[in-house]
Formats: sequence, structure tokens, C-alpha cells
Amino acid sequence: MCTALYLVPRSSIFGAILLTGFLGGAVATHVRVGDPLLSHVLFPTYIAALLWVGLYLREPRLRALVPLTS
Repeated sequence: MCTALYLVPRSSIFGAILLTGFLGGAVATHVRVGDPLLSHVLFPTYIAALLWVGLYLREPRLRALVPLTS
């Protein structure tokens, strides 16, 4: 459901927030279990970063909210 919300342009920001929360839960689970840092714990963080970069590139509302140029 979160991915479907992310794919629909009208609700993409809300979907990205939900997916980030879901991936944060995955990070917490991996930390709790004691999995290796780079391969298991940080992998959901990498995916979340790619998710937000992709959303930033395709969503003009987000670019207007967070301009990277000075």
C-alpha cells in the first residue's frame, strides 16, 4: 500500500513518508537482532535515501520546499 501511494503523483510525498517509517522499522529490527552494519542494518537506509532522491527529482513541490541552490 505504501508503494502504491508513492507511485501515485498526488500522494507520493505521503507514500515516501510511510515507506521511510517502514524502512526505519527494518533498521530497528536489524539492530535489535545484531546483524552486520553495512550489509544488513544500513541497507534500508540506502533504499530510503534513493527513494527521497527520486522523489526530489520528480516532484516540483518538494524542490520548491527544499531548494538545493542558494
